[in-house]
Amino acid sequence: MDHERRLFMRERSEVEDAVRRRYASAATAASACCSVPETFGADGTEVYGAARYDEGELDGLPAEAVAASIGCANPVAVADLCPGEVVLDLGSGGGIDVLLSARRVGPTGKAYGVDMTDEMLELARANQGRAGVANVEFLRGHIEAVPLPHASVDVIVSNCVINLSPDKPAVFAEACRLLRPGGRIAVADVVADATVDASRRADLTAWTDCIAGAVTRDEYRSMLTAAGFVDVRIDDSHPVATGFTSVIVRATTRS
Repeated sequence: MDHERRLFMRERSEVEDAVRRRYASAATAASACCSVPETFGADGTEVYGAARYDEGELDGLPAEAVAASIGCANPVAVADLCPGEVVLDLGSGGGIDVLLSARRVGPTGKAYGVDMTDEMLELARANQGRAGVANVEFLRGHIEAVPLPHASVDVIVSNCVINLSPDKPAVFAEACRLLRPGGRIAVADVVADATVDASRRADLTAWTDCIAGAVTRDEYRSMLTAAGFVDVRIDDSHPVATGFTSVIVRATTRS
């Protein structure tokens, strides 16, 4: 293994550890129905969290699932889920998007969530029990290597998680592997207006704040295309910080 690869693996491990600690803390807070910190922008607007959902959508969800929401938009609202489909949430956290997806695909469908943080998985499974939803399963794993078979999913959603991965090409390649021909993704994420500088990339706090790992719109589009996706569409949602924007990304695999 050459020097650059060793350096990349070390940096990836450091980022993953920082992200895991941050989201373990968020899960602990949400389990007590406390609001998750750092969800507001500089002007006091809630740029992350449950405020990004229409109020009626949250009816009937466990309070702990709502409290754990740290997403930057509502990907489920634009995923066009149909009864009977299989949907996967990359980085499912406390389970809010999995539970919302399960409603839309109905009892003949299935909603999976994958997360690497044990505390979030424990919270998500507890929220599933509170919600009384049967067509849901939470898996422990990384979004770069999901423990599901090839071509087993119709739709992939994700909410402000892919920016946290130091290896986004691996995430998109894995998403393409998991999706059936003609499958689709609907992802909420944070992008940068310009390439993030090296000093910010090295800041682990900026990584966990969904800033340091952000790429530009063009970079995002190029990585999806390289992985095999077509019909890539990136629409702005709202600013989350100076030079950083929440977006909705949609794309499909070839039929």
